[in-house]
Amino acid sequence: MKGNEISVTRDNLVSEVMNMKNEGCRFVTISTALTAEDAVDVLYHFEKDFEVTHLRLSDHPLAEAMPSISGVYFGALLAENELQDLFGMKFSGLVLDFNRTLYLEEEVTVVPLVNNCKVAGTN
Repeated sequence: MKGNEISVTRDNLVSEVMNMKNEGCRFVTISTALTAEDAVDVLYHFEKDFEVTHLRLSDHPLAEAMPSISGVYFGALLAENELQDLFGMKFSGLVLDFNRTLYLEEEVTVVPLVNNCKVAGTN
């Protein structure tokens, strides 16, 4: 099921997510893929009446905080915390921030899914 894809920017992401909620869409998850050594594409997946819609934020710099959508869809806090753990991403406005300890121990200093990337503030 391919679904519809809508391009979004960092500035209109939360308002587009709010539109999805107002249309009665169910939040499914967030996925991401490296597009460069220091950037990712982030896809937000929604479903309504067996039709999937994806919001795509392209080439987002890993060093730049993303706006959290957990204020709109509370369950997104798990996917956003997972991306913080595994990709070293940061989300501003996250309703519950595990500070990279949702899946990882505090001693982990390397970002698992990003080559040669250390956690900020570690040696």
